[in-house]
Amino acid sequence: MLRSIVGVVTGYVVFAASGFAWFQIAGQPPHAEASVPFMVGFVAYGVAFALFGGYLSAWIAGRRPVTHAAAMAAILALGAIASLMATFGKGAIWTQICALALMTPAAVAGGWLRQRVARG
Repeated sequence: MLRSIVGVVTGYVVFAASGFAWFQIAGQPPHAEASVPFMVGFVAYGVAFALFGGYLSAWIAGRRPVTHAAAMAAILALGAIASLMATFGKGAIWTQICALALMTPAAVAGGWLRQRVARG
């Protein structure tokens, strides 16, 4: 049980910290309008880290990889929904929409990838 919790939390923290770092390094507020190249770069980066976070969650948990990655993805989605509700009408919501539409499924795909590698 402890491995499951540590796996899910670690995967999410790696994902969230990567997004925080991206915006800090770029000097771009996360809920502000952004250029298309910036958005494309962020989405690619976010999807990669979501995939890695899901994989990491599954790897640390050691069993039921897709379930653990899905749990990490659920936390990601809940955070995005909470942020969307807090930001709606007060700023740009492109980050939250991309997190829900692209990064959440990528996290689950990370667990699927870990399952494939473990069987391999």
